[in-house]
Parts: sequence; structure tokens; C-alpha cells
Amino acid sequence: MLSQETLDQYRRMTVGERLDLTFEMMRDNTPYLLQGSEDVVARRFELIERENNLRNERILAALSRLQKSSPREVA
Repeated sequence: MLSQETLDQYRRMTVGERLDLTFEMMRDNTPYLLQGSEDVVARRFELIERENNLRNERILAALSRLQKSSPREVA
């Protein structure tokens, strides 16, 4: 969990600053994703894919519920 101070700092950042921070974190952490044997790396990426798929399914389910609860006319 992030501290309130850290959250406030992120909120004060511009979009560009947040994007730069994101790219920096990706550069710094990508090597760790690739460390280990082929099996370890493959399992790591399978886990990431499962987590992403679950998240996407939940987002789609929530969007579907929202759409059903407040239908709009499509022109």
C-alpha cells in the first residue's frame, strides 16, 4: 500500500512525468522477469498472463453489468 504522501506526490505529477516514471520502472525491472531457467521464466510469464486474463474478464463482466443496468439507445 502506498503512503498518502506518495499518492499526493503522484497526483502532483504531470502525465508526462508519470509516463517517464512508468518507463523507468519497466527498464529497471524487465531484467528480473527474465532471470532464471527457461522453466522458471515460462512459469512467471504464464502467471502474469493468467492474472491479466482474470483482470480483463472482471473488467468485461463489470462493463457488461453496467451496460445492462443502464441501457442507452443506440442511434
